[in-house]
Amino acid sequence: MDLKDKSLLITGGSGSFGHAYAEHLLNNTDVGKIVIFSRDEYKQFRMKEKFAAHDHRMRYFIGDVRDAERLSRSLYGIDYVVHAAAMKQVPACEYNPIEAVKTNIHGAENVINAAFENSSVETVIALSTDKAVNPINLYGGTKLVSDKLFAAANNHAGGRKTKFALVRYGNVAGSRGSVIPFFRAKINGGGQKLPLTDEEMTRFWMTLDKAVALVNKAFDLAQGGETFVYKNPSFYVADLIKAMNPDDGYDVIGVREGEKIHECMITHSDSMSTWEYDDYYVIYPIYSWWGEERLIPGGRKVEPGWAYTSDKNDWWLGLEELITLLPEVK
Repeated sequence: MDLKDKSLLITGGSGSFGHAYAEHLLNNTDVGKIVIFSRDEYKQFRMKEKFAAHDHRMRYFIGDVRDAERLSRSLYGIDYVVHAAAMKQVPACEYNPIEAVKTNIHGAENVINAAFENSSVETVIALSTDKAVNPINLYGGTKLVSDKLFAAANNHAGGRKTKFALVRYGNVAGSRGSVIPFFRAKINGGGQKLPLTDEEMTRFWMTLDKAVALVNKAFDLAQGGETFVYKNPSFYVADLIKAMNPDDGYDVIGVREGEKIHECMITHSDSMSTWEYDDYYVIYPIYSWWGEERLIPGGRKVEPGWAYTSDKNDWWLGLEELITLLPEVK
């Protein structure tokens, strides 16, 4: 993706991903302008301090994806959009369901409409989550609907150049709300056992750097409607605790509301339209207008009934590897 003299907007841009992606773009591309669109003025203030040397390329818009008019105005003249804004905390979504619907579903609808209303927008990449796969909580349910909206938006482009695609992550190591900062805060509070849902619990290990790289890959390769999933190693959360808290260990607390024991990125049902590449998978859309000429070269179709889950992975991190990787997680 050639970003020379181009403008890129990140919704929810003052969060963990927005910081990482803005830093990557500023240091590695000739992007003309980055617009941070979010509703938290304090986070924007801190971000402006961090990137003060790049003020000529950074812009900060206070706004909420629920506000269609503000969002449409913010996308004026924008070439590329990353949609990262969402209500992400599972308990908060369970307790405030209508608010989750307004942000995660109606907000997605507003992003799509704003992109259509501004003819400059070429590509929108939306961030998905493992919670949207076979959802068992409201956060996952709203993100499933959001994913469907972005994929289906390509059906309604009506000759416009704008295309929409998705990238899907599990828990990103070190991001806001992820388990590593939570465990570190507990450890810093004094010697105590850490809470563990289940000793068999597994997760995929993904860093913010790989999250950034996957968005770039989607921008480069997407034709519209695809979901990109990186290949990542799995680990036992019990091993992570042993690496972080070797002296005090953990207490098994049982499954919390809306929590899964394992992460699933691609379901058995999606295997019918999933292709494997060297370091990633692509779930292709099943639309009448989608033909094999749109497939990314170099892949192979996965076996029917295959699924990509953290407990059935063939790539694992052991205790020693986790100890080595943890210092790299900010």
